[in-house]
Amino acid sequence: MTETIRPTFHGFEQIPLREYAERAYLDYSMYVVLDRALPFLGDGLKPVQRRIIYSMSELGLNAAAKPKKSARTVGDVIGKYHPHGDSACYEALVLMAQPFSYRYPLIEGQGNFGSSDDPKSFAAMRYTESKLTPIAEVLLGELGQGTVDWVPNFDGTLQEPSWMPARLPHLLLNGTTGIAVGMATDVPPHNLNEIVSACVRLLDDPDATVADLCEHVRGPDYPTTAEIITAPGELRAMYEQGTGSVRARATWQKENGNFVVTALPYQVSPSKVIEQIAAQMRAKKLPWLEDIRDESDHANPVRVVLVPRSNRVDAEQLMGHLFATTDLEKSYRVNLNVIGLDGKPAVKNLRTLLDEWLTFRTDTVARRLKHRQEKVERRLHLLEGLLVAFLNLDEVIRIIRTEDEPKPALIARFGLTDEQADYILETKLRQLARLEEMKIRGEQDELAKELERIIATLGSKARLKKLVKDELLADAKKFGDARMSPLVQRDAAHAIDETELVPSEPMTVVLSEKGWIRAAKGHDIDAAGLSYREGDRLLAAVRSRSTQQVAFLDSQGRSYSTAVHTLPSARGNGEPLTGRFSPAAGASFQALASGDNDSRFVLASSHGYGFVTRFENLTGRNKAGKAMLNLTPNACVLQPAALANPETDRIVAVTSAGHLLAIPAAELPELDKGKGNKLIDIPKAKLATERVVAIAAVSPGQTLQVRSGQRTMSLSFKDLEEYLGARATRGGLLPRGWQKVDALDVE
Repeated sequence: MTETIRPTFHGFEQIPLREYAERAYLDYSMYVVLDRALPFLGDGLKPVQRRIIYSMSELGLNAAAKPKKSARTVGDVIGKYHPHGDSACYEALVLMAQPFSYRYPLIEGQGNFGSSDDPKSFAAMRYTESKLTPIAEVLLGELGQGTVDWVPNFDGTLQEPSWMPARLPHLLLNGTTGIAVGMATDVPPHNLNEIVSACVRLLDDPDATVADLCEHVRGPDYPTTAEIITAPGELRAMYEQGTGSVRARATWQKENGNFVVTALPYQVSPSKVIEQIAAQMRAKKLPWLEDIRDESDHANPVRVVLVPRSNRVDAEQLMGHLFATTDLEKSYRVNLNVIGLDGKPAVKNLRTLLDEWLTFRTDTVARRLKHRQEKVERRLHLLEGLLVAFLNLDEVIRIIRTEDEPKPALIARFGLTDEQADYILETKLRQLARLEEMKIRGEQDELAKELERIIATLGSKARLKKLVKDELLADAKKFGDARMSPLVQRDAAHAIDETELVPSEPMTVVLSEKGWIRAAKGHDIDAAGLSYREGDRLLAAVRSRSTQQVAFLDSQGRSYSTAVHTLPSARGNGEPLTGRFSPAAGASFQALASGDNDSRFVLASSHGYGFVTRFENLTGRNKAGKAMLNLTPNACVLQPAALANPETDRIVAVTSAGHLLAIPAAELPELDKGKGNKLIDIPKAKLATERVVAIAAVSPGQTLQVRSGQRTMSLSFKDLEEYLGARATRGGLLPRGWQKVDALDVE
């Protein structure tokens, strides 16, 4: 007989790691989504917020009570219901008390609860005190009336509510943000009166569309007086889809020639805006502003004063630039992703949100009425037994005095229930006065009428709907207020181009042989006569304007560019270009050029190849530069020559052997980048010893200056005809004594 081998159980289960990791991650994900990050549609609260509000109500910290230390509340919350970090719990409490964070704060704080400038600068919880605000009654008022389900706390010793019986759609009133696993929520705050008005519209017209509801809910209402500038059509699309964005803009006014910012977008701090503007001023990107001051105080929470340089500054243009480049204008993401009545997270549009909340509210009211009905019926039942006892008082007293077990005797004698008999036995003698019968019958009549109303309301959808509507309107009358964030349609802000911000002044850009750059005001600058660092000297200088860009070419033919007005002054030695750009190892800067985007330049190498290109091709924001001029081995980059008119100008090239060639500019191709065509011929046998020294572009009426040592020879446009030839030819030989050319200049 074969013995059955039974597997040994070692006290653990073996499953594949993949399955375990998947299950553990999904469990964690569901916990974060449902029990931490996303709010429940019914009361609009996350678990930590719900537990804080409930704990404060249990501590008796209602609006009429004296506040207690916040540490007391936090201790109760984490000790009884929310076993997480005390700092995170306290931060959630503080957030609900900040009037600049919550549109309708649920907690009233005493002490330092932070400021709009720094919301996290609140004092420690041992220093602050807190209690609930009157509007918190909207969440808590019906808690003990059978309106919610109760669940055990984390250790099963206490009961806590699964949700709050909110009388108003708190989710939309204060909004919320949260990041879960794979999803997030961003619900903006709204105005109470507008939301209630939309709820009433939906109760009266169940077929109302999102567009209909948007007649009431015109847009979010942040706890700031900054303008909401999103177009109505975009807001409607946001409410229809449940996702979108809202754009808010600071409000400002003119005061004594200054521009004063009086309100900032939601959660934007004055100090951050001031730092952003100051950074632009330091970078010389705001020449219109002379100074910026923060005059915010207790009376004026936001007051940022911008002092213009003159009264001729265009205020609208300047503020538009600041709106586009700082947090004076900010966009807020909207994602109406919440946990619905089915317990599942979903992105809902405005109509779905309000419709589901009205279903939640109707069910809550029905539960409240049923709970009250049960209490009324029980009370009537007890009163009925009490009245029997009162009418037979002598007999009841006799039974109680003579019977060992009076309860069964009372039940048998008068046909009472257990509950009625217990109530009679617990009744105090003083309640058996003569006037008690009138009180009993009066209370019976009142309770009977109330019971009739409750039954009628529960049996009629119309009456139930009217009750919900009346309660909504009553709460709106009690807690509603005017809209804070005005809805103003504005055009999009545009940043001013740097060239518009900078005054147009003549500048001379000077580059040294070791790659140091600077800019001097004016065009009559003796660049060679400037002071240089020891062992350094002038490489090249170009005339430019403060509104233009300057481009540099390195020894590998790559181009780099920067704005002229950002260059250091020529009063010092300047700064190394390697601080602005990152050329390849071993590369050095060899040439520079400056002009407008449509300006034409001739780029050439010392081996005689070149092409015409627009200045725009030389510019770019790439710190590592961009490939521009392809060089043959051992070739160098020459200083570019500026073309005035490609159809009439002549391009001149001169070699170290004294050969000078002038060709029509039209013979040279215009390229974006490359090697180009041969300008002047240098025999291959002489490439090792002969090279192109310089190139120039000469227009009719201009004179070419050929510099050799301390001497200069002038050649007019007509004189160049002697050296005029076809492209890629050898050109003419300069006179004896002038064949060692150092540079070419054009005047």
